[in-house]
Amino acid sequence: MCSSFEATVEFREIESFLKYFESVRTRTRNLAVCVPEEYLEWRSAEGRFSAGDLLRHIAAAERWMWAENARLNPSKYPGHGQELASGLDQVLSYMDSAHSETIKILRDLTPEQLQQRCETVGGTKIRVWKWLRLMVEHEIHHRGQLYELLGQLGVEVPPLYGLTEPEVKKRSS
Repeated sequence: MCSSFEATVEFREIESFLKYFESVRTRTRNLAVCVPEEYLEWRSAEGRFSAGDLLRHIAAAERWMWAENARLNPSKYPGHGQELASGLDQVLSYMDSAHSETIKILRDLTPEQLQQRCETVGGTKIRVWKWLRLMVEHEIHHRGQLYELLGQLGVEVPPLYGLTEPEVKKRSS
């Protein structure tokens, strides 16, 4: 059985969080632009997410679930289908637009609002700052899936932090 561990990485003002979130998004977007158009909607199996699904899901969940819940509204998550955006340029534009709207919403949150409890789509009441921390974790999780998907397809992708694993090993010896 896995044990749960809750680290206390609390933020009390929004600007430092947004700076961190932007750095996470930059790495996600750097990967997103590597998706070849011909593989955008390819799925490894029935019921699995395509690269396009993953990118639309990150964008839609961020804007219509996390941002709405953070301002104490119910989730309005529209799903991740191609009706939201089709083709790589439109998917990237959708991601950018949703992210921009989210940042605008979050930037207005006060320290007091970060301490309020919002209700998640699952009915859990959680402090807004903790909810936003989970938003970043969600994006990182799906970015990892995108790396794996593109790797299976033989697509060249950028190293996450500038070095490949063999380069890290070589420099560590």
